[in-house]
Amino acid sequence: MASDALQDLEEPDITTLGSRIVYENKWMKVREDRIRRKDGSLGIYGVVDKSDFVIIVPIQDGIVHLVQQYRYPIGQRQWEFPQGSWEEQPDADPRDLARGELEEETGLLAGDIQEVGQLYPLYGTVTQSYRIFLATDLKPGRRRLEHEEQDLVTKAFPLSEVETMILNGTIRDAGTVASFGMLRLKKLI
Repeated sequence: MASDALQDLEEPDITTLGSRIVYENKWMKVREDRIRRKDGSLGIYGVVDKSDFVIIVPIQDGIVHLVQQYRYPIGQRQWEFPQGSWEEQPDADPRDLARGELEEETGLLAGDIQEVGQLYPLYGTVTQSYRIFLATDLKPGRRRLEHEEQDLVTKAFPLSEVETMILNGTIRDAGTVASFGMLRLKKLI
């Protein structure tokens, strides 16, 4: 215990000497930090600051609801669990965000929503994390897509088919695959 406390007082592995914003829009900020490593060597670190987001796994009676949309950076349509953030409300309660994104993208309301974990999608570059929510006791709500989501479609799949889609590479979204794995390991699906 005492050695852990002493280790916390030691010099950090990397010290930030300065920072500058190189690009910014409503979804992200890219900065370049000047750093000094523990050995004294200098360097730079590129960091993308993005709001945290949620991934929602809506499931009812062995049926899972996925969304598909065109993902511009990779030039492909992809199936994934509903997910998103509220850039205008970065401090929104994650549970409220999960309920809101679920209804917005799928038109479903969750009678029960349970947080099952938090992961970092790319912590070597991006500050963003995501929380995984299991949504059950689903009822129809009102779908309200944002302008950027106009191509989004939703479809229900049997749980076994989602597993096959992950295994055969149809689903390649890392957050979706990690969320599915987390729920399987916790024996929630």
